[in-house]
Amino acid sequence: MTGFSSALMCTWEYILIDFFLGYQNGGPAGLIYGFLFTWFGTLSVFLAIGELSSIYPTAGGQYHWVGVLAPPSSRKFLSYITGWLTASGWVAAFAVTGFATSSLIQSIASIASPDYNPTGWQGTFIFWAILLLATLVNTVFSSVLPYLEVLILVFHILGFVATMLPLTYLAEHNSASEVFTTFANGGGWYTTGLAVMIGLNGNAGAFIGTDGAVHMSEEVQGAKKTVARSMVASTMINGFLAFAMLLAVLFTKVDYNSIASAQYPFILIVIQGTQSTAAGLTIGAVVCVMVFCSCVAALASASRVMWSMARDQGLPASSYLCRINARTTIPLTAIFTTLAIAMALGLINIGSTVVFDDFMSLLVEALFLSYLVALVLLLIGRISGRVGPKGEIQWGPWRLPGFIGLLNNVFGCLYLIVICFFSFWPTSVPVTPSNMNFSVLVTGAVIIFSTVYYFLSAGKVFEGPLMEVEVQQTEIGP
Repeated sequence: MTGFSSALMCTWEYILIDFFLGYQNGGPAGLIYGFLFTWFGTLSVFLAIGELSSIYPTAGGQYHWVGVLAPPSSRKFLSYITGWLTASGWVAAFAVTGFATSSLIQSIASIASPDYNPTGWQGTFIFWAILLLATLVNTVFSSVLPYLEVLILVFHILGFVATMLPLTYLAEHNSASEVFTTFANGGGWYTTGLAVMIGLNGNAGAFIGTDGAVHMSEEVQGAKKTVARSMVASTMINGFLAFAMLLAVLFTKVDYNSIASAQYPFILIVIQGTQSTAAGLTIGAVVCVMVFCSCVAALASASRVMWSMARDQGLPASSYLCRINARTTIPLTAIFTTLAIAMALGLINIGSTVVFDDFMSLLVEALFLSYLVALVLLLIGRISGRVGPKGEIQWGPWRLPGFIGLLNNVFGCLYLIVICFFSFWPTSVPVTPSNMNFSVLVTGAVIIFSTVYYFLSAGKVFEGPLMEVEVQQTEIGP
């Protein structure tokens, strides 16, 4: 499971991909201190999520826990909305990783062949091919996924070493004072401190995917301990690797003005630092392969969340989406539905990459809001005594003891509030249609649509997450 979580997170790879967002808003020092904040914040969140997964290891994850922890008067609705946020966030994760893979391929091609001019329609076709390949791995080759997880983890670490060595030994380096004391406000914000807070989004996004292991809980042996341990281990491993990579890139002396307009500046940083185009293209290819592995893992998690919500009658056409293939025991209908939605989103990229990016920002907002609802309810349960040795809900075998767990729970909630708040801000001012962050509209649209559907239809059949004895009755179809 650690390999699965690490493949989903790809933290050092996404630190490179999202590098310029934090560099523009925060500079080298802002990136470093912002990374440490998001690393410890993410660890805090998933220590608490690990406690919940140890109590109820279920594919539904956040919405299942909300359904158990929320007050009876609001339990059904809060569970339902959290389920929609989780499902939409994971569908967006599948699309984001597929798009990142396809756009990396185009960027590598344009650097290798300067005459090549990437277009939106070409990117969409490559995007579709990536999604189809990820679906093939999740269906035809689903039986070998556990073995692929090990190989992915090995490649994840070897790719890190292969990227670090040339930057460390071949590049000219900046001084420590330039790296640790230089802040920047390239977005034109009112204060540098505000710029640093907005730049946190790039670092926070690099840790997305940690809860993927939760949504595979019902296919894992010893899930009450294994899932929590894999999330914490992958957060620690990826955090160390990403922090080292961030330092290596920031210490590399390059002309940032010459690479600011590039879609993925890290490739040009390697090329300038090592004076080798081949090195930059090779490292770009390594990152591209790892992001594709993240796409494969994202589809596995997204389809399980969709299947789980359909099992509880929380989605349109739930009777079909909840079916499990009798031969492979995987949710084929949910997998193909996730594929179809992601491919449809790819059509937007032909007309406007800005609109497509805003749809993809749903990944951060939706998942972080789902974490926040679950952790706030866990905190209330802790304080009230409802969760605990003498409470209605007993702790699982994996938990943080006493006051330490309470403090961690509080910090995790505060961290999520900060990230959710600043994730809706644009990256620069003055705000124009081209740099406006419309993610609040996208997230709001998901909430509004799901709420309308709840009162028109779902509220009549959705009763919250099924308990273990009821799960055994889930329909198995062809």
